[in-house]
Amino acid sequence: MTMHRTGTRKEWLSARLSLLEQEKELTRRSDEIAASRQQLPWVRVEKDYRLETEDGTVPLSALFKGRSQLLVYHFMFGPDYTAGCPSCSSIADGFNGFAVHLENHDVAFSAVSRGPLEKLREFKRRMGWTFDWASSANSDFNHDFNVWFTPEEQRDGSIEYNYRREPPMPEPLAGKTVQQWELRGSEGPVAQIASMTGTDVATYTRDRPGVSAFVMQDGEIYHTYSSYARGLDGLWGMYQWLDRAPLGRNETGVWWRHHDRYGA
Repeated sequence: MTMHRTGTRKEWLSARLSLLEQEKELTRRSDEIAASRQQLPWVRVEKDYRLETEDGTVPLSALFKGRSQLLVYHFMFGPDYTAGCPSCSSIADGFNGFAVHLENHDVAFSAVSRGPLEKLREFKRRMGWTFDWASSANSDFNHDFNVWFTPEEQRDGSIEYNYRREPPMPEPLAGKTVQQWELRGSEGPVAQIASMTGTDVATYTRDRPGVSAFVMQDGEIYHTYSSYARGLDGLWGMYQWLDRAPLGRNETGVWWRHHDRYGA
């Protein structure tokens, strides 16, 4: 017997219409926020960032591929990772489908990570992805756009991510591998995810996820927008579906995996 409230079709329709008003208000508010997002001032990109791509070492301007706009997903895949972040990977599972539509609407798209290009290529093949993915291994790109931090910044509490300052990472945590934390029975969600990338917690969390937008006018590149952490929820397709499922997100921990590791 169901534990959820039940009712007649008439009662369901009445409740649904009430919810519809809330959904419409959310849509209207979302439109307003999108307009505000587009009104942010542009900041000229002064550095000549060089990125590793399938076409060799190129400037940031090459990622535009002749378009006036560029969207970058800051994918968590550091040099020491053996696999991409599973959370970023589940978001990236949707990139193949929409990238072609963006590119036919004057918007280029690329993922960017600090990992060496060959590692990115190998993981991309494993996942069956076709979207553009560049390596920023030899540039300041990730650090300048607040998605990578040094061990020193991690230790002294000078990380500023998602527009707020983080406290220092506890020293015992920074020195423990995932396996050591498991032995102490204190593995948490972050350690669980770190283990899927083949790293310890400190190494894993020095890289962060995000999205950044750029525009090119008269040969100059401008940074227009960046968002991080829960600001990426709207890009995480599986959650948009789960929010419409009968039990919602229904989470008690880290349940998602790389898409080829379910049932492993």
